[in-house]
Amino acid sequence: MNYKTAVISLGCAKNQVDAEMLLYTLKERGFKLVDEAEKADAVIVNTCGFIDSAKQESIDEIIELGSLKREGKIKAIIVTGCLAERYQDEITKQLYEIDAAVGIGANEQIADIVEKALSGEETIELFPDKLLLPLEGGRVQSTPFYTAYLKIAEGCDNKCTFCAIPMIRGKFRSRNIESLIDEAKTLAANGVRELNVIAQDTTRYGEDIYGKPSLDKLLTELCKIDGLHWIRVLYCYPDSITDSLIDVMAKEDKIVKYIDLPLQHCNSEILHRMHRRGDRESLTALLRRIKEKMPNVIFRSTFITGFPGETEEQFEELAEFAKEINFQRLGCFAYSQEEGTPAAKMSGQLDEETKQRRADIIMEHQQSVMADYCESLIDTEVEVLVEGFDRIAECWYGRSYADAPEVDGCVFFTAEEKPAVGDFIKVKITDYMGVDPFGEKV
Repeated sequence: MNYKTAVISLGCAKNQVDAEMLLYTLKERGFKLVDEAEKADAVIVNTCGFIDSAKQESIDEIIELGSLKREGKIKAIIVTGCLAERYQDEITKQLYEIDAAVGIGANEQIADIVEKALSGEETIELFPDKLLLPLEGGRVQSTPFYTAYLKIAEGCDNKCTFCAIPMIRGKFRSRNIESLIDEAKTLAANGVRELNVIAQDTTRYGEDIYGKPSLDKLLTELCKIDGLHWIRVLYCYPDSITDSLIDVMAKEDKIVKYIDLPLQHCNSEILHRMHRRGDRESLTALLRRIKEKMPNVIFRSTFITGFPGETEEQFEELAEFAKEINFQRLGCFAYSQEEGTPAAKMSGQLDEETKQRRADIIMEHQQSVMADYCESLIDTEVEVLVEGFDRIAECWYGRSYADAPEVDGCVFFTAEEKPAVGDFIKVKITDYMGVDPFGEKV
């Protein structure tokens, strides 16, 4: 079998891991994997369906592939992932370019589905139970050789009222520690130096199989693996940050002091309407508790502005909270009214202009916070993971512990001798460009 197949994965890193497993399944079946859609017989689009902008990106990609199909450059378009799972009754009716639309529970059948789509049968629609999505399996790594994601769980039970993830991905399901350690050892043996631990809610890891949150135990075991230099934990939920987890993150040298906490808001009433616990006081106390154990911790968070019923005073409280904490990394998004979620039916829906104006105010201030952080690094030395050479800036670049892959910035630097991509080096910071530090290799 010499079918040439490309996989385009959109959205989050969790989706990317699913795509890597799709690639492995196809490779094992004898398909030839290609990087460019134009060179493929069949193209699989692993879609995102979380918020409007992500959905539109997926739709635009499918429409663009439809043009290639009409030109005879590709023969079949297969759509899977969150958009297909969420809109299974509509997707083929709205997007006629599609030859197969399948839910995430059909991922293990992807080779058969591609063969059928290429055979010219009628449009395929297959949506088995989403819980059939495999939690583990072989992967074809699509990230640079030195960095990889380790997905430790699937689904979510938090039921935030604005979020469609539980109805798309299903209930929270953890993998066992043994399988995760085996996978991490394989990644390390293949050259991975930075391991990024991900799930919809990493801090709830293990509750379903061990009876209590067990991320601290998993991290302790991961730190014992030879070859891993950085272990980064993403997508933490504030309610499940335990003292034991903080202690492990503080004492283990391999764990980068970087906490990704999507807080969404700080006002108690808004949080309650979001079906989240806490308030400004309790969240501030948590952040201070973390900082006491890890003085150099980098805080990353996301906020939502314009949630139904958000008053100007409640927004101002959020803006003040952002200024008080000075998150070194922050994303702020205008609330997206997602059909099927409880928040979509709430009274007090705000107009798009107001929602976006509030998000812009938060992000305007964030630019100055990030500039101040860069300023604080001048004349210090930072450890940098080398990623490549920027021909426009005419210098090298990489990431420090403060920079998660894909979502944060980088460190630019000069070097008298060519550094090796994937190596860790020391860079003395001398200046910054925009909100990215600049320096020279020590």
